[in-house]
Amino acid sequence: MARNNKTARSNVERADIYQEVTDQIIALLEQGVRPWSPSWASGSASLPLRTCGAHYQGINILLLWAQSMARGYANPTWMTFKKALELGGNVKKGERGTRIVYAGSIARKGEDGQANEEDKERRISFLKRFTVFNREQIEGLPGELFPTPAPVIQNRDSRDPHLDSVFSALGVKIMEKDGGAFYSPATDTITMPRFESFTSGNAYYATLAHECAHAVGSIGRLNRETLQKYGTSIAMRAKEEAVAEISASFVCAALGMEPTEREDHAAYLASWLTVLRGDKRAIFQAATAAQAASDFILAAAETAAGQQAA
Repeated sequence: MARNNKTARSNVERADIYQEVTDQIIALLEQGVRPWSPSWASGSASLPLRTCGAHYQGINILLLWAQSMARGYANPTWMTFKKALELGGNVKKGERGTRIVYAGSIARKGEDGQANEEDKERRISFLKRFTVFNREQIEGLPGELFPTPAPVIQNRDSRDPHLDSVFSALGVKIMEKDGGAFYSPATDTITMPRFESFTSGNAYYATLAHECAHAVGSIGRLNRETLQKYGTSIAMRAKEEAVAEISASFVCAALGMEPTEREDHAAYLASWLTVLRGDKRAIFQAATAAQAASDFILAAAETAAGQQAA
């Protein structure tokens, strides 16, 4: 009985984490703030970093971007209270940390308390929260340790051969003509408005990143359910558009581009809010799918660049 009660408490705690994060995202969207669209001018648009130099992933990027925008942090590095102490620093008095999440899994154990081969295949997933602080909230660290980088804004007024090669590496046909931007799964083709019709080169490539995110959800690539069922309901369409927009922001951050707001953002906002209010796991699923899509796009570009260099 005690074991069952412990499991029940764990399930409630996990559910509360989903709801807490979802409520945060809903509140931001209702205020007109997109947590996946930080500004390079403020220095907050680069991907959040751990002290080891690795990027945070998925939903944690959104949570840390949101706090960077709200508090004006320009430094991309975050750490736990314990890590700050280990490095010789300390959290400034009165500073509040930012709660992020850790997702993992453990092997299911049998009655003997051991995990056999069959149990190992049936893993139990879990989600827990922990608190991190931005480098700007830490004092006592050597000045050269995780310095705040000067923002480098790469707004393009003309075509960028490097970015053209990044997106063409997917192997998806990209064509330009008058009209809107869209991806066609039937022909595996991305149609873009003509380059000169955009307000900036940055806007063109951010839109192209969005359409490439749709493209990598195709059956021959990531086989994403929200793309396959795109036309079946407003909710499914909203979920897929959220994946593409968040993924495009991840790609833009990795490539040094400032994400731009699409003209159809307002049209999807109400649908996104409806989905989030009805499903507390939706933003986690969207962020995870967006991470997979951006990883796919960047990996394809890296592979193509390596082949050209060989």
